Amino acid sequence: MTDSAYDAAPSPDPRPFPVLAKVGLALAAVAGLLLLVSGPGTRAGVWSFITGLTLFKYGAYLAVPAAVVCLAAALVTRPGTGRRGFVPSLAAALAIGAAFAFVFVRVSSARGAPPIHDITTDTKNPPAFVAVLPARRETALNPLGYEGDSVAALQVKAFPDVKPVMLALSPDSAFAVALGAAKAMGWEVVDANRGEGRIEATDRTFWFGFADDVVIRVMPASGISRVDVRSESRVGRGDAGTNAARVRAYLARLKPYAAVAG
Repeated sequence: MTDSAYDAAPSPDPRPFPVLAKVGLALAAVAGLLLLVSGPGTRAGVWSFITGLTLFKYGAYLAVPAAVVCLAAALVTRPGTGRRGFVPSLAAALAIGAAFAFVFVRVSSARGAPPIHDITTDTKNPPAFVAVLPARRETALNPLGYEGDSVAALQVKAFPDVKPVMLALSPDSAFAVALGAAKAMGWEVVDANRGEGRIEATDRTFWFGFADDVVIRVMPASGISRVDVRSESRVGRGDAGTNAARVRAYLARLKPYAAVAG
């Protein structure tokens, strides 16, 4: 190697990298890792959903001190202080702070949801699961049957807009529309029994991949058709409003075909 090559080699940055910055970055890395692996690991079956939720919880808890320490480190290493670490400390504080803010908003919004996991447009005679029952028996921790008036009362109070939709279509046409809407939702259709007017499907939550089952019932009603929907989680006493949101989104896809009240 020539002398000119040695001259061109960058010299180490002589500025100190404070311990505070190192601690902050380490905390942010651990918190971020816990949050990032909690969901995919659960979906992949690496660990149970309880472990996944625990990792997620502790990642969120650790994000707060991590952001605080990183902000302090950014202040200590700000330009002009003669110390390194300002850019990574500030970037880590913003990233982990944004992650915590997202989790906090989601958790706060979920606190207003009732502690139920079974939502239906017909609380008196909810559509019944048939095809997904074997899978539910194997994996569901929640009861197989509808839990009755107590659950219905909580649903009506929290989600009064979740009601059946009347379609200005024949039952056959309504069934085709209902099936198309289920597929458009991205659900895994398990069964589509046109003779019984029953469609069953399974959906999975985005982050943890929790399996929720859906059953749709299409029935004739005075020359038009009535569509009822039921969405139920396999695990978890409460669903943070997930099933109600799913039913609402599905019903919205049917609205263009809804009969106009006379």
